[in-house]
Amino acid sequence: MGDFVIIAVVAVGLVLGVQATIKHMKGRGGCCGGGKVPKPAKKTLKGKKVGEKVVYIEGMHCDNCRAGVERQLNWIDGAAAKVNLKKKTAVESMERLVGDEELKAAVEKAGFQVSKIKFKEA
Repeated sequence: MGDFVIIAVVAVGLVLGVQATIKHMKGRGGCCGGGKVPKPAKKTLKGKKVGEKVVYIEGMHCDNCRAGVERQLNWIDGAAAKVNLKKKTAVESMERLVGDEELKAAVEKAGFQVSKIKFKEA
């Protein structure tokens, strides 16, 4: 009887672990902050859009990662970000030209790396 209880507890733990791993790999888990994901405030440009930069980001795994990057990029004055977790990119719409180094610094402050940045005119 004691062996059965131990096997049952191990089996339940294994099933829960596999479920959490699958959720994490699909980007729905709270791997980097745990639990509920804070939604960053939507930011819109106040002036005329002069262009966009697509920032390719390495290391994002979940909605907490996405929210953290979006929060940091939205701190940049004159720019508004939209981060896509599946594509591992952020599109930064700009009402003033924002330098690549400023974008890179914001992403690094969130704990991630930039692999490249592409500029698109408005």
